[in-house]
Amino acid sequence: MRGTSVRILLIGDIVGKPGQRIVMQALKPLRTREQIDFVIANAENALDGSGLSPTIYKKLVAAGVDCITLGDHIYRRNEISATLNSEGNIVKPANYPAKAPGKNWAVVKATNGESVGVFSLLGRVFMKPVDCPFQAAERVLAELPAEVKIRVLDFHAEATSDKQLMGRMLDGRVSAVLGTHTHVSTADEQIFPGGTAFQCDVGMTGPHESILGRRIDRVLETTITFQPTQFDVATGDVQLHGTLVDVDPATGHATAIRRLVLKQAEADSLAAPSADPS
Repeated sequence: MRGTSVRILLIGDIVGKPGQRIVMQALKPLRTREQIDFVIANAENALDGSGLSPTIYKKLVAAGVDCITLGDHIYRRNEISATLNSEGNIVKPANYPAKAPGKNWAVVKATNGESVGVFSLLGRVFMKPVDCPFQAAERVLAELPAEVKIRVLDFHAEATSDKQLMGRMLDGRVSAVLGTHTHVSTADEQIFPGGTAFQCDVGMTGPHESILGRRIDRVLETTITFQPTQFDVATGDVQLHGTLVDVDPATGHATAIRRLVLKQAEADSLAAPSADPS
């Protein structure tokens, strides 16, 4: 029994139609099975492997996603800008310029009525130049309502050192620092001494028979020959990867963290109608 804790799932980078489909197929029964109160999904690659559209945003919300985070591909599709400005459950990286479309943080209600603060940041090591994520984190924490104790950061970064530093800096001040962007789940899930759940990367939701979600043959050909090819989204071995965190709503401190992997066969079984007991 987990008592009054709030269970949060962060779904790792959704890639293309395969990633969309497994979320839409399995998330609602998964929420029931795992007793999940709140779902965050990184959807920066949901549209054909790069970007997000208003239509897919609506489909993910209808499938059971409570809040959407993005990353360095956030503006690949210009049509998402209006959604970023108008909707209260989708955030841009908070270390992007103030005039960039979108909100720096969101507060959304979980199914049990608890408020959850969500924000996103981009790392700087091996990535395009952005404002300092550490200073941006401080700005967000200063802006979030004090009564919102549950706070989750999706740190979209390449370097594990960046992610570990952020986790240590925010230990005790946020409920979880969970990484995205590399599309590879890491085995370092833990709770820091101050009560912050941490993992360098929660993984990828999409085709795992691939190179980070793209067709192996296309990526390999371009890598070896330098001849440009179309990096189409792959289709094989679709899996949903994410991480579950239990949080004490009174303190905002994490009490448990564990990785979640849902393969396609299990998703099919989970989504199948129950047999009639009569």
